[in-house]
Amino acid sequence: MIETIKTYLNEQRDQHIEELMQFLRIPSISAVAEHQPDMIRCAEWTAQSLQKAGLENIEIMPTGGHPVVYADWLHAPGKPTVLVYGHYDVQPAEPLELWNTPPFEPVIQDGKLFGRGSTDDKGQLLLYAKVIEAFLRTHGSLPVNVKFCIEGEEEIASKHLPAFVEKYKDKLQADTIVLSDTQMQGPGKPALMYGLRGLAGFEITVDGANSDLHSGLFGGAVQNPIHALSKLLNSFHDEDGRVAVKGFYDRVIELSDKEREAFKQVEPDSNKVRSDLHVDTLYGEKGFSFYEQTTSRPTLEITSVSGGFQGEGIKPIIPNRASAKIACRLAAAQVPEEIMDAVEHHIRALSMPGVKVTLDRQLRGNPFITPIDEPVMVAAAEAYEDTYGAWPVYTRSGGSIPIVEVLGRVLDAPVVLLGFGLPGENLHAPNEHFHLVNWDKGTETISRFWLKLAAMRE
Repeated sequence: MIETIKTYLNEQRDQHIEELMQFLRIPSISAVAEHQPDMIRCAEWTAQSLQKAGLENIEIMPTGGHPVVYADWLHAPGKPTVLVYGHYDVQPAEPLELWNTPPFEPVIQDGKLFGRGSTDDKGQLLLYAKVIEAFLRTHGSLPVNVKFCIEGEEEIASKHLPAFVEKYKDKLQADTIVLSDTQMQGPGKPALMYGLRGLAGFEITVDGANSDLHSGLFGGAVQNPIHALSKLLNSFHDEDGRVAVKGFYDRVIELSDKEREAFKQVEPDSNKVRSDLHVDTLYGEKGFSFYEQTTSRPTLEITSVSGGFQGEGIKPIIPNRASAKIACRLAAAQVPEEIMDAVEHHIRALSMPGVKVTLDRQLRGNPFITPIDEPVMVAAAEAYEDTYGAWPVYTRSGGSIPIVEVLGRVLDAPVVLLGFGLPGENLHAPNEHFHLVNWDKGTETISRFWLKLAAMRE
């Protein structure tokens, strides 16, 4: 069957790439209000593309912001249901002067398709529509049941999608969730990203006297909020780089031996990292490699500190307020609210005479992980190997994509991040592009993946 699918996709390749270029010509910039008509036009184009592929029950569904495009094909009784997630919105193209070609006039050069959204995420998203078209045109059916949830706000933090998923969780229910919005390790080197860190962000404010005070008249007798804040911030870590907040690590899932071995394949050269950053040494939690520290361990980072006079020269005062902003990256299976509770308890336990300390909770995002031995992950790895001739490396991201965790948790289904982008394709930057060899290999990998999922129910 796979050879028939590949033959069809090869015969239709020029037409499919032309359709992708049509998709890229729509400046669906979700962050800019003047592009609202383009967002509607792009949602409609997406819906029409899914309909052309042979999907059914197509809806452009309203949210509190840009709409979600839904479609399905549910005629494979007894087979798994796959929910495909993606997004049709793109980042702004500025600075325009740094583009070699206009960002919304796609061109092909040296086997690469240039244009905003080519790799993030229109190019990778359209792969799924073309796989469906290939199966339906050649075999009249799909090996699995398929649903699509395509949003228009991923580039603005998926503001309304969590509520949408909660509201329509029965409609979106699936056995597996798959998305292609990530990168491979390199050319011909597939990667399965199976974990993302969560996020807890908050601001700490220390208030002292009712106004700034003359440092000569009051210094030494009144608590300085910056002194108090410095003491507090210094208490967050021990000398080994470990977070010193009681309970901070309670929920952390330690790496398995298999994961540690897998990490060795993607571990960067720490000497090169140090050299590139122009620092004389790296610093972090002892007992863990650089890659482990930046992807699978939790952190508490002070991202900004402010207080007192910030202008030129010195203003000799005791400021009445100081503040700091904190971003904690969370490992599986930490809970943002619990982490902020622990930090607040830590603050209360310190002796801070003469000041009032408050904590304003601002950002929350749960971490995500799909175990690498989950059957659907094994099927995805086998599909990669059959296509690329190489078993994928397993990676985690030090960053956060909160909607991935929301989808997995609310729908109670494993999430597979089946990426076909490459490092250096300039997503979010000028001259964004997509290597078309991964268009061809992407459709083949997805086809093989679905066939393997279907075989799991035989």
